[in-house]
Amino acid sequence: MIGHDTAAIDAEHVMQTYARVGVTFVRGRGTSLFDAEGVEYLDFLSGLAVVSLGHAHPAVADAIADQAGTLVHVSNLYLNALQPRLAARLDALIGGGGRVFFANSGAEANECAIKLSRRFGQLHGGGERYHVVTLFGSFHGRTLATLAATGQPEKHEAFQPLPEGFRHVELGDVGALAAAMDERVCAVMLEPLQGEGGVRPLPDGYLEDVRALCDEREALLVVDEVQTGFGRTGAWFGFQHADVTPDVVTMAKALGNGMPIGACWARDDVAGAFSPGDHASTFGGQPLAARAALAVLDVMEAEDVPRRAATAGERLRALLGATPGVVDVRGAGLLLAAELERGLDAKAVAGACLDEGLVVDAITATALRFAPPLLVTDQEIESAVARTRRAIERIRM
Repeated sequence: MIGHDTAAIDAEHVMQTYARVGVTFVRGRGTSLFDAEGVEYLDFLSGLAVVSLGHAHPAVADAIADQAGTLVHVSNLYLNALQPRLAARLDALIGGGGRVFFANSGAEANECAIKLSRRFGQLHGGGERYHVVTLFGSFHGRTLATLAATGQPEKHEAFQPLPEGFRHVELGDVGALAAAMDERVCAVMLEPLQGEGGVRPLPDGYLEDVRALCDEREALLVVDEVQTGFGRTGAWFGFQHADVTPDVVTMAKALGNGMPIGACWARDDVAGAFSPGDHASTFGGQPLAARAALAVLDVMEAEDVPRRAATAGERLRALLGATPGVVDVRGAGLLLAAELERGLDAKAVAGACLDEGLVVDAITATALRFAPPLLVTDQEIESAVARTRRAIERIRM
């Protein structure tokens, strides 16, 4: 368990913005994590869907080490040899015809998307066209603007007044969305599968309906792929399960496999709303992060991670669905939530899972989130479900 010195130093010197779980992880390899006492755990959370290739993947580690000894950073006032290559790779995965802005996180990528949408709206519809519609239950970040965009009012109260211009509607209610989309709306922003909101999928056909409304009202469709991107749902991006093409796509998490990097893609004419000086990031797309991301994409393409996530996800879904105490499994690919039977507290079960050597989290009061590395094996899936079963049995006793 967590060392006394580490806990004491953390309590004294680190802002207490996280409800820490009492384990200090010091090493990782693949799907395994090791704590300060050398105890091994199965990681079925992947650092919140970040280390999608597993911990310390050798190809990514070698790329980072080589780049660290070559060139770590130059200002974005100058070209670097890696950022344009990475932008071209991302553009191709999304479908082409766009441009990329690089940041350091998902929140920053979403901040870029909001600013770009407002700028585009004002250029094409006047100064009042800056409102963004998002869904209740959504999560888009913790900056003031992305927090305002997040459809979880309970997270807003401590930080009022938040920036204006954000509206929230119920997920799946096309009528409510249509009613909210007046001439002041520049964009609709949503996740193709809500992650932090409880791993809640969009209803079939909903994304197509949103696309049609955006076309009708001349608003942008912004898809937040920060948690769902790069194969996790069984496609390269979650929106690709539907017959739609977004105007703006944000991504982060898995792109660097732990190296901080985010990106905002926009179709070419939308990206053109930004001029030099409109937006910037000191560290965005710097050589070290870009080199890591290129290595990640190389491995992901070689391993065909969308296919692997789809196949492994079906196995994990089936085994979880047959687990006593689990009443439903929702999600897509390897981003799943196991809904627990009445009377079982997800936080308590997640704690019991940790005692069994399994890292998951309580995504809601009644559901566990499972987001293992996309290279997870059948044996690891079976072991994780067996540990979940034992954890539930312990809490039920």
